[in-house]
Amino acid sequence: MVRTFVRGTFLSAVLVLAGPALAQDAPLLSVDGPGGSRSYDLPALQALGEAEIRTSTVWTEGVHSFTGVPLASILEDSGIATGAGSAGEVTATAINDYAISIPLAEIGPEVPLVAYLIDDSEMSVRDKGPLWIVYPYDADRQYQTEVIYSRSIWQLNRISTAPVP
Repeated sequence: MVRTFVRGTFLSAVLVLAGPALAQDAPLLSVDGPGGSRSYDLPALQALGEAEIRTSTVWTEGVHSFTGVPLASILEDSGIATGAGSAGEVTATAINDYAISIPLAEIGPEVPLVAYLIDDSEMSVRDKGPLWIVYPYDADRQYQTEVIYSRSIWQLNRISTAPVP
């Protein structure tokens, strides 16, 4: 009986890690903004508008196509203003509680992208998914800095902002 439980538990864990990263109805991202908390599953993210970035990264080999939604679109939907003149910052946090801050003034209408696909495939937790903040690293040297690399958080699952005093 114990052996069956252990085997069943192990099998369940393997299926969770190996299975589809983006269950259609499972919340992937929570955003805490001035109007409260909001959760996004894959269809909710896709409804905000799809964008694509083709770029190489320092963490992968070759050029890849990343598909997702601009971070600005997610924040706007959550009542958080971005772009030039916006005060404050957002904190993006990963599944393992790694967290980074991104100034709202540095979030453009298309960049960065919260990617949910790489080369048209879902990203498992093992492969930096299910969500990864990506910049067009190859497009401009401004995206090839340690600051930008540090903001390229994978396994993203929550975003929060504090009110500006």
